[in-house]
Amino acid sequence: MKEILLCKYGEIVLKGANRRFFEDTLAKELRFRAAAFGSFNVRYAQSTVFIEPKDEYCDLDGMFEAARRLFGIAGVVRAAVAEKNMESILATAKSYLPQFLEGKKTFKVEGKRSDKAFPLSSPEISRETGGAVLSACPWLRVDVHNPDVTVRVEVRDTAAYVHAGQFKGAGGLPVGAGGKGLLLLSGGIDSPVAGWMMAKRGVKLEALYFESMPYTSEQAREKVLTLASLVARWSGSMQVNVISLTHIQEELVKHCDEEYFTLLLRRFMMRLANKTAALRGCEALITGESLGQVASQTMQALNVTGALAETVVFRPCIGMDKEEIVQIARMIDTFETSILPFEDCCTVFTPRHPKTRPVLSKVEEQEQRLNVDELVEEAFSTLESFYIRAKF
Repeated sequence: MKEILLCKYGEIVLKGANRRFFEDTLAKELRFRAAAFGSFNVRYAQSTVFIEPKDEYCDLDGMFEAARRLFGIAGVVRAAVAEKNMESILATAKSYLPQFLEGKKTFKVEGKRSDKAFPLSSPEISRETGGAVLSACPWLRVDVHNPDVTVRVEVRDTAAYVHAGQFKGAGGLPVGAGGKGLLLLSGGIDSPVAGWMMAKRGVKLEALYFESMPYTSEQAREKVLTLASLVARWSGSMQVNVISLTHIQEELVKHCDEEYFTLLLRRFMMRLANKTAALRGCEALITGESLGQVASQTMQALNVTGALAETVVFRPCIGMDKEEIVQIARMIDTFETSILPFEDCCTVFTPRHPKTRPVLSKVEEQEQRLNVDELVEEAFSTLESFYIRAKF
């Protein structure tokens, strides 16, 4: 019996004249992911991507999980292929479905006749298939209102497909359809979630991490690279850029008032993010900032740092509370890594009483004590890049 995957569209169905672009982007990413699991034929038709194994060596289980983490897919189905006649459909239902119905008490059947030349109507397909399922699984009873399992029969252009329900996909838009953004990735909980949220809107991710060795450790860097690899399971492979802020922080301690350290450091981060984004062809910056969560994320502080941005800054977590962010972090499997106790650059030389309502002119007065351009160029010269290959 031949088994394939049916990937149902999400928001793509709402697209108009440029729908083909989104479909091509989605299919391209699926083909890329499929290569890790064997030789598959990937095609799309009727708001569905068909993923068909070409031989018995394909890992359909692995491909199924990879497809569920692909943005642009609303649902994924494992289905058996039948010929477009009721004899084949009923035989397939009897042999294929019992494995999915063990331990269930109720079911219903939904028929979908996309090919209007098929001689039976959708209700007739449902009725006949329901009878076949009951004969193969006599412990079941029909419940059309609240079934444990919904069996579906889809009669499409070249074949019929029989399956026992749809699994939820990642939703959103295909990665790459929304441009490329630079994620300011720290070792905390929020920034990986922010990257995942923007990837869900079709943004191809690249990351930038700031370190302060020897005040931060090699383990802190490895932690961030691990976080990037976990996000990449959803967003696809990415490059992580690493820049040292050590000298900048030492100069801040020498020349500036303590309560301004964090604000001044974040403004240096913004300048370096601008340069990295320009170098890497990123059209936006992405941060994990949440309004009021820490002193540097008040409205006034965000204005002081955001004033230097040369591109749009996406802050998808800005209106979320911590528990909402943690729920997503757990769902995408970054939470346990994020809470590992390795310091990041923002915890080095932390002021005891940071400015929470800064005035831009006062911050700029502090910067006049520094050779800002020279410090930026020196820090940018430390840039290292690491390619994170997605492990789907």
